[in-house]
Amino acid sequence: MEPAIHPDIRPDANPLPGLRGRLTIPVLAFGGILMAVMQTVVVPLLPDLPRLTGASPGAVSWTVTATLLSGAVLTPVLGRAGDMYGKRRVLLLALGLMTGGSVLCALTSDIRVLIAARALQGAAAAVVPLSISILRDELPPRRTGSAVALMSSTVGIGAALGLPLAALIVQYANWHVMFWATSALGAAGLALAWWAVRESPVRAPGRFDTLGAAGLAGGLVCLLLAVSQGGQWGWGSARVVGLFAGAVVILALWSWQQLRADRPLVDLRLAAGRRVGLPHLAALLAGFAFYANSLVTAQLVQAPEASGYGLGLTIVQTGLCLLPNGVIMLLLSPVSARISTARGPRVSLAIGGAAMALGYVVRVADSRDLWAIVLGAAVVSTGTTFAYSALPTLILRAVPAGQTASANGVNVLMRTIGQAVSSAAVAAVLVHHATGAGFPSLRGYQLAFVMAGTVALVVIAAAFAVPADAANNDGRRSLSGTTGRTGKALEGA
Repeated sequence: MEPAIHPDIRPDANPLPGLRGRLTIPVLAFGGILMAVMQTVVVPLLPDLPRLTGASPGAVSWTVTATLLSGAVLTPVLGRAGDMYGKRRVLLLALGLMTGGSVLCALTSDIRVLIAARALQGAAAAVVPLSISILRDELPPRRTGSAVALMSSTVGIGAALGLPLAALIVQYANWHVMFWATSALGAAGLALAWWAVRESPVRAPGRFDTLGAAGLAGGLVCLLLAVSQGGQWGWGSARVVGLFAGAVVILALWSWQQLRADRPLVDLRLAAGRRVGLPHLAALLAGFAFYANSLVTAQLVQAPEASGYGLGLTIVQTGLCLLPNGVIMLLLSPVSARISTARGPRVSLAIGGAAMALGYVVRVADSRDLWAIVLGAAVVSTGTTFAYSALPTLILRAVPAGQTASANGVNVLMRTIGQAVSSAAVAAVLVHHATGAGFPSLRGYQLAFVMAGTVALVVIAAAFAVPADAANNDGRRSLSGTTGRTGKALEGA
C-alpha cells in the first residue's frame, strides 16, 4: 500500500486570508470549466456554419481543428513559461487570449477570422495545468489533494455543461450571442483570477528554450493535423503521409535538442522515467477512453429512428443526456481525492480504468434504450473522474517544484493527443461499418465501445506499473528546489 503522503512543496503554505483566500480554488475551477466550455461551444454550430459564413464544410471544420492544434502546442509552452516567469502571470495571459478570441468570434462572420479567433481560444488549454501548479504552491498539504482533483475534473464538467447551454443559445438566439456570452464569462474569469489568485514565488531560473518550443510546435502540428484530418483527406494521401513523416523527423530532432539543452522545454530524462512516463501514458489512454464516450453517445442518440437503433434526439436533448456526466465529475472528485490520500493515486487511477471499462460493457450490452445509454455514459464518466483526478497527483509527487506546470502541461497534452486519436479511430470504425442508408450500423458503435473499453483496461495496467514509492519523491526532493537536469535522480527502475 502506498503511504498517505500529500504533496508538500511548501509546508508553510498560507493562502490569502479572508474572501480572496476562500475563493482561490473556486475561481481557478471556474477558469478550468471555462476552458472546456470554449472547446465545445462551437459544436452545435457546425452544421449551420457553412450557411452562416458562406464557407465550405471543410473550411468550417477548422474551427475545431485550430483550437485543438493551438491548445496542444501552447499547453506545454505556457506551462514552462509559468514555471519560469510566474504562473499567475501566464494564467492571466491564457485567460486573456481565450476571452479575446471569444470577442473576435462574436464580431465576425468571416471564416478566416473565425478560425484565427478559435486558435486564440485554444490558449485556454493551459489553464488547468497552470492552476494545478498554483494550488500545489499555495495550499497546505491537507487541502491540495481535493483541490487538484476538482481542478482536473473541470475538463469534463465544462464539456458536459457547454454543449446544452450553447445549443439552447443557438436555437433561440443569433449565433453571435453565444460568443458574446462566452466573452462575458471569460472577462469575469479573467477579472476574478486577477483579484483572487496571487503570484507564486516558486520559479525555475534560466532562459526560455525558444528553439525547443518551435520544434515541439512543428512536430505537434504535423502529428495532430494528420490525425485530425486523415479521415477527410485520406489516410494514404500524400498530405497525410507527409505530415506523419514530418512529425517523426521533427520530433526526433526535437528530442535530440532537448537532451542536450541546459534548460530544456521538457525534461525528457525525467519524462522517460516510470514515475512520470507511465502517468503520461495513462493520460493518453484515459483521454482516448473518455472522448469515445462523449463522441459516440452524441452520434448514437442523434441517429434517426429509421436506423433501427437511433433515438432521433435534437442537439439540445443530446446535451441534456450528457449533462449528468458533468454533475458526476463534480460530486466524485473529492471522493477520488480521499481514496488517493488513503490508498495512493495509483489505486484511484486503476479504479478509474476499471469503471470506464465497466461502463463500456454496459454500452455494448444495451445501446438502444435511453436509460441504458445514459447509465453507461455515467459509469464511464465516473471512471474518468477517478482517472483524471489521480493523474496530476501522480505528476506532482514525481517532479520538482520548478517543473510542476510544465510537467502537468505535458500530461494535459497527452490527454489531448489521446482524444484526437480517439476521434480518428472512432470515425474510422463507424465509416467502415456504415450501412447502405449512409449512417453507421449498431455493430460499428459496439465495436467502438469495445475498442475504448480495451484501452481503459490498459489504464489499469499502467496504473499498477507506476512505482509504489512515487509519493515519497515529492516532499523530500522538491523541497530542495532542484530544477533542470533532475531526471536521473527521479527516474523509475
